[in-house]
Amino acid sequence: MFTGANVSLIKNALNASSMRQEMISSNISNVNTPGYKAKRVEFEDVLKKTMDGSAMRSTHDNHFGVSDLSAVSPQIKEQTGNRVREDGNNVAIDTEMAELSANAIYYQALTTQLSNHYGTIRSVLR
Repeated sequence: MFTGANVSLIKNALNASSMRQEMISSNISNVNTPGYKAKRVEFEDVLKKTMDGSAMRSTHDNHFGVSDLSAVSPQIKEQTGNRVREDGNNVAIDTEMAELSANAIYYQALTTQLSNHYGTIRSVLR
């Protein structure tokens, strides 16, 4: 059963997916902008590092780091490793379209999971 922290984590994942949609749209709209570098939203990698203990942990309110999984938030990073065109742009439209489709499936899975959670609560309350 989901706890409040899990629902909060799903909320953060939905926010990451929404942010990813914006970044993909921005990348697509800048496909012909000289010097533009594609951007990616990282959430799952940050979450994994937090879960396996390789991320920085917060042990005090004034410390940087993550104290629990619901505090994991998405990060925007410039994409590297893509082939760069002569004008300095590294946006690959095929990659962006694939990312767009994958993100739509990811978002749908998260909303289904959250909907099922609330459906379970509704059935218990009846």
